[in-house]
Amino acid sequence: MGADEAGTLAAMRAHRTELWNPLIEQYGGRVVGTAGDSLLIEYASAVAAVESSVAVQRGMIERNADVPENRHMLLRIGVNIGEVVIDGDDIFGDGINVAARLQAIADSGGIAISGNIHEQVSGKLNVAFSDDGEHEVKNIDRPVRVWRWSPKAQITAGDTAGADQLLPLPDKPSIAVLPFDNMSGDPEQEYFSDGMTEDIITELSRFRNFHVIARNSTFTYKGQAVDIKKVGQELGVRYVLEGSVRKAGSRVRITAQLIEAATSKHVWAERYDRELIDIFDLQDEITGTIASAVLPAFETAELRRIDHVRPENLDAWELTLQASYQNNKGTRKGFAAARELVERAITIDPHNVQALALLSYCITWQVVMSYSTSPEEDMEKGIAGARRALELDPSNAVALRSLSGHLLLSWRHDEALEAAEQCVEQNANFDQGWMVYATVLVYCGRFDEAVKAYERGAILNPRNPSMGLWTVQMSMGAFIVQRYEDGVTYGRRAARQLPTYHGCHRILAANLSASGHMEEAASAIAEVIRLSPHQTAADTLRTVPIRADEAAERYCRELVRAGLPEE
Repeated sequence: MGADEAGTLAAMRAHRTELWNPLIEQYGGRVVGTAGDSLLIEYASAVAAVESSVAVQRGMIERNADVPENRHMLLRIGVNIGEVVIDGDDIFGDGINVAARLQAIADSGGIAISGNIHEQVSGKLNVAFSDDGEHEVKNIDRPVRVWRWSPKAQITAGDTAGADQLLPLPDKPSIAVLPFDNMSGDPEQEYFSDGMTEDIITELSRFRNFHVIARNSTFTYKGQAVDIKKVGQELGVRYVLEGSVRKAGSRVRITAQLIEAATSKHVWAERYDRELIDIFDLQDEITGTIASAVLPAFETAELRRIDHVRPENLDAWELTLQASYQNNKGTRKGFAAARELVERAITIDPHNVQALALLSYCITWQVVMSYSTSPEEDMEKGIAGARRALELDPSNAVALRSLSGHLLLSWRHDEALEAAEQCVEQNANFDQGWMVYATVLVYCGRFDEAVKAYERGAILNPRNPSMGLWTVQMSMGAFIVQRYEDGVTYGRRAARQLPTYHGCHRILAANLSASGHMEEAASAIAEVIRLSPHQTAADTLRTVPIRADEAAERYCRELVRAGLPEE
């Protein structure tokens, strides 16, 4: 619309006249209303609604084929079933609201249906949907089970792939979790290994970085000796996670390995030996540990894979992954490179939720670290990007993390805290969600709670390359509550982890000054000035969102006392 409003409207009218309306009518649908670029359509049959939706999306693939990529018109469709209230020619009800939310989180060019719809159409259509788990959606007080259809990963025999079918890989990495083998020789332990497999599938589905194949597809391999390469071809996945459970007395040994399907190469493997005291607590612990370990392992493997791809041939997912890698360096150059890469990804796919959320996050750190040349303008861009991502996917933890950071920098502490809490609720295995939550708690003066959140995040990703960005927040938290020796400990650790960030040395200097270590405090301030020559205490006070005025004034006073210019 921004490039050619008249042309876009003309194209949309042509699509509607020549494709959408005839198919809607063919399947017994009725257009109830329109709003902007959306249609509300009513069907008497769930099967007809889904068949019509798939037909429309397949028709759009054909119509887009002869059009330049930047002119493709891509639709999202949401389908739900429910009671409606009829008012003249219009209809209302919660069922319609859910359909609208499903439309918003559907893949570009794809379809999202509710669990109720899936029950109605399962086994009746030669179309398959992948289980995307439960989603919290705006203004709906209960989670909605979501099933997705994408033209890039079609399955044509119910909900599972036939043994002789080779599926194309989707547009971002995909993973299948095979049923963990019960090696205990005790059939009663089968429920434990099956339950662990199901829980891992559920937890991995919370990460939007990759597609996760549904349980009903992967469990068709249960009890079979499988060829990983063949599994990858049959399910259309790039990675396979497999494992085993062996119980002996009161102890249990669980192994897991992530394998690149095409090469059968092991990407990651780990073994866990535990006492079997509470089976459900153990299942939760191991599930979370495995889920949080898989993400960095597969991202590392993907970075190696795309390292040999020509820059001009990178797609939106690959650009976003490279941007994330650059962003995690925590340097001025890294943030600049990340921003350029992720903006290219958004140009390719303006509805890419991960890219929008990452752009917002990158901007957060550019502002925090004084690398932004237009901080106020960037703050507006960052909040807008995070909110746009949440419009497309209301439960996206990455977008909630980004929004929380921007709200904190805007001194909107309560809203930032609410977004951070939602983030960790949506994905309890997302390490950066816990780190953002810890940071917001720090600036709200809730240091003990912040320490627990920080430690939770550190356990989930102990080798986080940007750990210094988070450790320094704990140094600030200790300063705010006047636990200066703790602040010195955290500050020294942060300075070792990220020595090029002036903020690590600045917060360390404040804690050193407050605890009477003036010589070392002066040395820390000298490093601040070397890294950021124009830094002043007044500038710092304007950009550090300490909620308590007394703590903010004390922070400024200690920096001046340590040698930082006041103005």
